[in-house]
Amino acid sequence: MLNLKFIQDNPELVIEKLAVKRFDARAIVGKVIELYKRRNEVQNDAETQKADLNRISKEIGQLVKEGKLLEVSLAKERTVLLKEQIRNFETEFDNIDVELAQLQVLLPNLPSSLVPAGKGAEDNEIVATGGNIPVLPEGAKPHWELATQYNLIDFELGVKITGAGFPVYKGFGARIQRALINFFLDQAREQGYLEVQPPYLVNEASGFGTGQLPDKEGQMYHDATDNLFLIPTAEVPVTNIFRDVIVEAKDLPIKTTAYSACFRREAGSYGKDVRGLNRLHQFDKVEIVQIAHPDKSYDSLKDMVDYVQSLVEKLGLPYRILRLCGGDMSFTSALTYDFEVWSAAQERWLEVSSVSNFESFQATRLKLRFREEGRSKPSVAHTLNGSALALPRIVAAILENCQTPDGILIPKVLVPYMGGCEIIR
Repeated sequence: MLNLKFIQDNPELVIEKLAVKRFDARAIVGKVIELYKRRNEVQNDAETQKADLNRISKEIGQLVKEGKLLEVSLAKERTVLLKEQIRNFETEFDNIDVELAQLQVLLPNLPSSLVPAGKGAEDNEIVATGGNIPVLPEGAKPHWELATQYNLIDFELGVKITGAGFPVYKGFGARIQRALINFFLDQAREQGYLEVQPPYLVNEASGFGTGQLPDKEGQMYHDATDNLFLIPTAEVPVTNIFRDVIVEAKDLPIKTTAYSACFRREAGSYGKDVRGLNRLHQFDKVEIVQIAHPDKSYDSLKDMVDYVQSLVEKLGLPYRILRLCGGDMSFTSALTYDFEVWSAAQERWLEVSSVSNFESFQATRLKLRFREEGRSKPSVAHTLNGSALALPRIVAAILENCQTPDGILIPKVLVPYMGGCEIIR
């Protein structure tokens, strides 16, 4: 979240920057400045009253020694009044702090200067493309038909067991899921990421730390009895490993990876664009997270973008990389690159990864800091994360792009993970 003093010192900058994200911050910023000013006044008044109370308390002792009982009585009455005023100031101060915190969490992260202006997805910038769009055989099918034809995924069985958006993977469908997960994890470990296996349920503090709460509570599955949330991405538990932690600057960047199932309500999603694997309530994903020095976090972002690019290239999928415009960015991100792969049978691009730098926004919420040698006071770190990769649309693209009259070809890098199987017949 944004630092309150930064907002007070740079109100027009905050308003101008957030306008790039299509967020009108003027009213909130104005209220923050008003409350911040009042809090300082209250603090000064309280300190003045405390100084008066100390002075009068000392005077009472001297008056007692001099036998001036009337003056002692009047002074004691004054101390009672001062104590009451001080309590009132302290209560007002605490109330202002609560109100400031409530306003503070309503403000999105400031976008990087690299973020293009724009209203939505149509204004995102294509910064790179790669791979060749395949020419499919006559009668080529979308992945949901192929999944049924080759007995890979049972969508109706998932509806029976749970509901729409919870498919059941079977046979080679389950094996290709496992192959992709293991391939992604092995690639991440080779790039220096430490693998962890996180919980799938997190508490409210964890959701707040990474910015899902209070912004996205309607998109998360919630267990009201224990007040726990099913994770929408492994980013949440993995980044919260570092909540309330001070790390050493010499250890940065800290690179972590995790596989998890992900759960999203996706309220309001319907229509042809959500058929098959295009949009699910439960799906698998391998996530990468970095904790970086503020001076080097954009180097880390480039490293992560290059790494995700290497994954889609190794899978042989046509792709493009988009720099998201302000109107299409998340609440927490300072700069985001989306990866899309070409779905040949659907003839459309499918998002498979978002790689983002959150700068200090999450770390401020998490109280995640780092200590540099020679400096007594720790500083706020930067956090980054990316999908590497989300499986459903990768599977959809593989099924559609790799279909032949003889069967579905397995990308070469996955053959060792498929027990040597090169084609699903």
